[in-house]
Amino acid sequence: MGKGDKKTKRGKIIMGTSGARRPKKKKKKPQPPKPKKATKKKK
Repeated sequence: MGKGDKKTKRGKIIMGTSGARRPKKKKKKPQPPKPKKATKKKK
């Protein structure tokens, strides 16, 4: 159980693969900017 073992996290890092032990990170979608609320000016 080391670098050559495909079923361990370390082995998956070395092999460059993903799976249950080393899931892929989900890409976050860029959120559109929120519209600014109109503010009332004081006199």
